[in-house]
Amino acid sequence: MVKVMWGSSLALAVALLLVTVANIPVAEGVTCSPTELASCSPAFMSASPPSATCCAKLREQKPCLCGYLRNPTLSQYVNSPNAKKVASSCNVATPKC
Repeated sequence: MVKVMWGSSLALAVALLLVTVANIPVAEGVTCSPTELASCSPAFMSASPPSATCCAKLREQKPCLCGYLRNPTLSQYVNSPNAKKVASSCNVATPKC
């Protein structure tokens, strides 16, 4: 019961975070918006493999990852073990910022 409540609370926190964080501008025509990674939420929250949509969005948002890492609100999610597993599964290298 506690695991279900914790997982639900974490999912709600991530959803709220994704909705409330402002876009981070980046060159090369990419609009950096963490909401673009919403399709990755199931994989970020569990050990489930990322969907093809998640991987496509993660590759699209790759130029934005350093900005997300510098953002104190987002860095804890980008640096999480599950986020690193998702990135690895999608063949997206962790950026060296």
